[in-house]
Amino acid sequence: MLELRDVTAGYVRKAPVFQGVSLTVRPGQAVGLLGPSGCGKSTLARVAALLHHPDAGTLVVDGTPVRRWRHRAPRAQRTAFGVVFQQARLSADPRLTLTDLIAEPLRATGRREGVGGRVAELAATVGLTADLLGRRPHEVSDGQLQRACLARALVLRPRWLVCDEMTAMLDASTTAALVRVVEDYRAETGAGLLAVGHDRVLLDRWCDRTVEWHTLTGTPTGTPTGTPTGP
Repeated sequence: MLELRDVTAGYVRKAPVFQGVSLTVRPGQAVGLLGPSGCGKSTLARVAALLHHPDAGTLVVDGTPVRRWRHRAPRAQRTAFGVVFQQARLSADPRLTLTDLIAEPLRATGRREGVGGRVAELAATVGLTADLLGRRPHEVSDGQLQRACLARALVLRPRWLVCDEMTAMLDASTTAALVRVVEDYRAETGAGLLAVGHDRVLLDRWCDRTVEWHTLTGTPTGTPTGTPTGP
């Protein structure tokens, strides 16, 4: 289970983006988090994925409280998550080919055996043809790059997926394709999903339940908090 308990987080001391937020995602469950741009939902997603240390509160992953964050977190907790951000170009190293981008988590965790086969498998899964894999981010479309970023998120076979506005900048056909990939992966592995977005129709169709941001924080709908986006 993924549990956020009474979490407060922000980027400036004594100026939290949100306070006292609690949210639970059960294994195999897809939870949508709905809110307007700038409300703080991306910050919550980063906390949930161990990418941002909260100011207060507790994050529990599979029954174990998180004590360390980002690269200091234990590998077992760190690699339990796959994350896809809204802006693929901000989350992709422009020097890497798509092959290296997808393989990056494998190499970072010392799992070098079978890299080529795993990359080829995932490229096919997300709809990337072989001729694209040798290209760098500036040589592919936004949709193609986001497909590579999704493959990267899946490469370590995570138990939890966090998709932060994953499809916000994509056309309808690419959106449908990537959502289908996520759902196929979840059906195969039983992974849980936190999907953050502002499109109620998409979240309601995609997720088992949709939680509105203002019900977690008591903040009136449409009140922005200046939350940064991207990795």
